Order: sequence, then structure tokens, then C-alpha cells
Amino acid sequence: MNHSRLPIDREALARRHNVRQHKLDPRSPVSVGNGEFAFTMDLTGLQTFPASYPVGARDDRAPGTLLGTQAQWGWHSVPAGTPYGLAGSTVMYDSPRGPVPYVDMVGEIVNDRETDTSDAETWLRANPHRLDLARIGFRWVEDGQDHALTPSEISGAEQILDLWSGVVTSSFAVAGHPVKVTTACHPDRDELGLRVESPALGKGLVIGIDFPYGSEAWHDAADWTKPEAHSTRLNLPADAGLQDTPSWVVDRELDDSRYAVIVTGRGLDVEQTARHSLRIGPGQPSGTLDLSFAFLSSGDGDCIPRGNNRPGRAASLVSLGTEPDSGVVPSTEQGAGSSVAAASAAYWPGFWRSGGAIELDATNDPRAKELERRIVLSQYLTAINCSGSLPPQETGLVCNSWRGRFHLEMHWWHAAHFAQWNRPELLLPSLRWYSTVLKTSRQTAKAQGFDGVRWPKQVGPDGRESPSTIGTFLIWQQPHPIYLAELLYRANPGREVLEEFAEIVFESAAFMAGFAHPTQRGFELGPPLVPAQESYGSIRSRVSNPTFELAYWQWALTIASEWRKRLGLEPVAAWQDVAAGMVEPRVMDGVYAAIDVEPFTIRTDHPSMLCALGLLPRTDVIDPDIMRATLSGVLADWDWDSTWGWDYPVMAMTAARLEDPQAAVNALLLDAGKNTVLPNGHNRQTDSLPLYLPGNGGLLAAVALMAAGWDNGPSRHAPGFPADWTVAWEGLVSAP
Repeated sequence: MNHSRLPIDREALARRHNVRQHKLDPRSPVSVGNGEFAFTMDLTGLQTFPASYPVGARDDRAPGTLLGTQAQWGWHSVPAGTPYGLAGSTVMYDSPRGPVPYVDMVGEIVNDRETDTSDAETWLRANPHRLDLARIGFRWVEDGQDHALTPSEISGAEQILDLWSGVVTSSFAVAGHPVKVTTACHPDRDELGLRVESPALGKGLVIGIDFPYGSEAWHDAADWTKPEAHSTRLNLPADAGLQDTPSWVVDRELDDSRYAVIVTGRGLDVEQTARHSLRIGPGQPSGTLDLSFAFLSSGDGDCIPRGNNRPGRAASLVSLGTEPDSGVVPSTEQGAGSSVAAASAAYWPGFWRSGGAIELDATNDPRAKELERRIVLSQYLTAINCSGSLPPQETGLVCNSWRGRFHLEMHWWHAAHFAQWNRPELLLPSLRWYSTVLKTSRQTAKAQGFDGVRWPKQVGPDGRESPSTIGTFLIWQQPHPIYLAELLYRANPGREVLEEFAEIVFESAAFMAGFAHPTQRGFELGPPLVPAQESYGSIRSRVSNPTFELAYWQWALTIASEWRKRLGLEPVAAWQDVAAGMVEPRVMDGVYAAIDVEPFTIRTDHPSMLCALGLLPRTDVIDPDIMRATLSGVLADWDWDSTWGWDYPVMAMTAARLEDPQAAVNALLLDAGKNTVLPNGHNRQTDSLPLYLPGNGGLLAAVALMAAGWDNGPSRHAPGFPADWTVAWEGLVSAP
């Protein structure tokens, strides 16, 4: 193994993976964002061609688009004709402790499609949903009428996402005129900056903004068919002619959801051209538009949380104000859009210089350069999509999946790597969210006869569970907050972290200890339950003792006990007893089964038994030799078409901990459909799930472990990489 001891040139590392495009790639648009807000654009630097970037529908509706504008606070609920609750979907299930209530479904989910659901279930699963805040694109005005540009009307396109600055530069020609567009997101505010330079601005090129209603569709966050259901009002700036940089406020109202868009720039002509459409052009002959769009929650709707988590981020329209010195309007001599780009260019070098870095460019194996590309782009994508104040949806702030609701069993895959890469501040906001749903999670645990909290699965910011035949029976999200809090502590050991997250850790553990029931064999899990490998959903009433979850229970309860010791608190005997007494997983033909009842192992979906020694460190219930045989069996004949993007990092982590680095690299780069990484860095899954951030986060977690190693692991440099690879790394935190 070769290792360069020179510091990594982080600017060169980031910039050699800048995203460059010269033609429209319908699967691979680029985004700018800051974790709380993101804007995804086409080849023009705006959202001019939404139909050219489709997200396949899972129902009879038309496709959605990848070109979204989303914020963490942007949620919407369709008014219910009658108040809906979970009681109608609650079913009593037999358990070792007697009947236990679970939020089930009257209907079913077949091939990810809901069938025969009640009106209440349909509404509860769909609301609240994330909202597409606006569609901003170029239009062409001729004889007073404007039309949306089409891809055939532009030529000579070139687009560069510069990772070092977070700024996108797009160049093309329209009607024979050159156009240059600079697009950026402010690092601390939900503000998009644009600078458009072109003689076409005086010939008919303008910017159009369209506002949709909220959508309940699985794949889309925008409904353009209900103009009467929402309102858009443009407020002309007071004394605009006297202001150096005037601002126009657009008030938006969708049922109980309200927000505002503040358009700021010099020399603009802003007019409302239709019920939900605005047009922006130069107020006088000019070859430049330099403007910004600030998006702010301005209502008190139940589904739009107020307040933000980053210094400098405005909390609401009221606190921000709309005066030139309020914080939205730049106070410098730069234009509004250029000021946002400057803020982005000042922020991103600090991001890349912070935390960890891995460089593989000097490795002779040609796969190393592709792996390095995936690593660098995954850092950018998770930073702009997964570092916000809520756990992210699987598609981040790009487009909706599962109505934009987030899945807590996926939170580890989105965010654990932030701590491993020594950027714990990017994990903190979403982990803090758990404290806001302690009350509802305690109620769930209490209703089922347990202490502590039982975390939900598929939720919005309110933490209310969704009816499901699978989600409410999952248990592997339960230890995640313990693991994430432990990673934070490892990155920043200190009493402050322990005190802030002690309640979340201890309440999680209290439920876990109670959920494990004693038998003559030891402490067991279930039934009912659904393991991480969801292939067993139909037999949830009799599933017990999944291999991964048994190991996770033992490890997480041990960590929770260690937290009490660090804080000088008395141990909880029940936690220690359960951890020490967990039953061992079932072994069939020399390999670990997925569960300990028939059919034992279905070879589809996640090979989750591998997580028991991969995502997790060595525990007393797992034998490395048996796990080695289990990994070999998975690699030999698993159904790859049914897997998901984070399964490949799972295999890599297991191989690394078993000291098989060649298998680890092979797993990360396995040629399989769900392991596709597009030019923009996104992990594509299907037409209706065109990106999958758990795959990106899982990759970063795996390579951090492979480079920095783990407790009591091999002492050699980068133990998870092959000996003939040249691996330079710095700033990473070793794994448990």
C-alpha cells in the first residue's frame, strides 16, 4: 500500500470532478443548495425545460420533473373533508406479551402501489407533502406574447458546476444571441442568485416564474391543474424608484400553507402576467439581469415549521423584513445575484478544506478514478440535500419520493457519514429534530405497553406515523439515533454532546430493552415485525429474530449504557441484561439466515444480515467466519435487480471488516442497475426514483471506514483498500 504523506490538494481534488455537460441529459441535472433549500436546473441554468427531465409516475398521472425548488419548511396539506385519524387503520397483533396495537392498513401495497386503501389512509399517507415552491425558466416575448423556450431553440450549450465555489455557469445561444447564466445558492439563506448576460435580453429573452399548487402524487411536488385552489399576489415595491436595489414581494397562499418570494435586483421590470405567473425582464435596454429570489415561510400553517438552524439564516418574513438593509437585499455594490454567487464562492472552499478527504487519483487501477468521482460528488450532493433541519427524503430537495415524506430507517444512510468525515455540524440539525417528536413517539410506545419512545418510520415534520403494512412494523430505525449520537461524540468528544442527546439515546434504549422479550433461549425480537429486508412484509405477524436487528439491539444497548457511564449516571440493569442475553441469529447451511422462521432467507431486496458485521462492529452474537460465508453466498447469487443503492456499501463494509479489501472495492463498483452513478453524481434507481441519496451517503460511510479503519481493526493504513492502491486520506474519524 502506497500512501502520500503530503497534504491533499483539496481544490484540485474537488475541481477535477466538476460536472461538465454539453448536451441535455434528461437523467442528470445539477443543483445548488445549502441543506435547507435547493434549486435544480436544466442546461440553461434555470428550469426552462421541465418536461425534458421527467420523473416517471407510479400511478396514472403524468410524469413529474427533476427540476424542483424545495425548502425544508415547504410543506402542504390538502384540506380533508373530514378529520382523519389513525384509529381506523389500527389493528391488534398477537405478540409474546399479548395483543399489541399497530397502525396497519385496510388496503395493501402491491409493487409499491396502494390498492383498496380507505379515504383516511390515502389522505394520511399523502399529507403533509413537500411542496415545489416555484418554476423559474427562460421565456421569449414577441409581439407582447411570451412562450416557453424549447430545447431545439438553444444551441452551443456548455454547463459547468464548479464544486469549489458551488456556482453553476451555463452558456448557450438563443435566436443567434449568446447567453451566459450564473446560478448560485446563498450558503445561509434560502436565496437563489442569478446573473444573466446576453444581448437577447433586449430582444425578447425574459425570465418567467410559475407557481403550482401542492401535489399528493408519489413522484411530484407540483400540481398545475388547480389554479383556483391557491393564490399568488405580486406586491410592487414602495418607492421603487428611490431604492438603490428594490425588492418585489410575491405572497403565496395554499390552504394553510403560506410563503413569500422576494425578488431583488436593480433595473428590473417585474409584472404579474397571469394568475400564477410572473415575468421579469430589463426595465430599460440592458444586456444584464442580476437578481435574487429569496424564499421565506411567512405563515403559521401546521405543516410549515418556522425558524432555521444556521447562523445568518432568516427565521421568517416578519423577522427578515423587506427593507434594503434587512439581510435579503445585498448591501454591497454587487448586483443581487452576483452577491449570492460571491457568498457561495466564499463558503464552499471552507467546506472542502474542512473535515476529511480521500484521494485515489494516483492509483493505477482505472476503477479508482471512478470511485474518487463518486466520493467527491457524493460529498456535494449530501451537503446540499441531507444536512438540513429535517431528516431528508430519499430524493432530498430535488423532487418528491413517497410524497416528500422522510423515512427514519434511511436517516443513518443519509447522514452518518457527516460525522465520519469530521463534519459533525452537518449532522446536528437533523438529529436535533428527534427531540421535537419525543411526545408523539412516547405515546406510540405507551400505547403498545412499552417505556421510552418508539420512533416512527414514514413521516413529515410533525412526526405522525403513516398507515402501512410494512413501515410501522420496522424496528431498525429505533437504534439509529443512538448510533448517530455516538458518531457525533466520536467526532467531538465532550460533555456537551452527551448532555444534549442523552434523552434521545436513553429513551430509545428504554423502548429497545422492553421490546426484547425474555425466553429460555435468551432475549428475542418479535413477532410481529418487519426486518430491514422488507421481503417479509406479508408474514409480519410471525417474523422474529432478524440477524441484523439482533446484533443492532445488543450493540446499541451497550452504547446507551456507556453513555450513562460517561455522564456519571447509575447503570440501567435491564439494558445490560438484554444486551448480554440476546439470542444468537439462526444459522442455516453454515450462513446466517435473514430471520429465524420460514422461509428463513429470501434472496431479494436488501441482504440486511450483512449489516450485522459491516454497518455494525463485531458483537458477541456474530461469528466472523459465518459472516464471511454469508457474504460469499450473497455475492454468488443474490437478485441484484431487487437491491437498492445502499446495499453495495453494506457489502463493502462487511468485506472490509472481514479484511477482504478487494471484495470491498468490487462491491462498491459492482456493475448493477441500482449501483448506477450518473454524471451529476446521483445514484439512479428507477424511472420513478431517479436519484437515491442513501446510496451516496452509504458510499461515503463505507469509504470512510475503509480508509480510516475501525476500533480494534487492522493497524495498517487504509485497511479496507487493496494493498496495491495508492490511498491518501486525512481528517476522517475512525468507525466504531
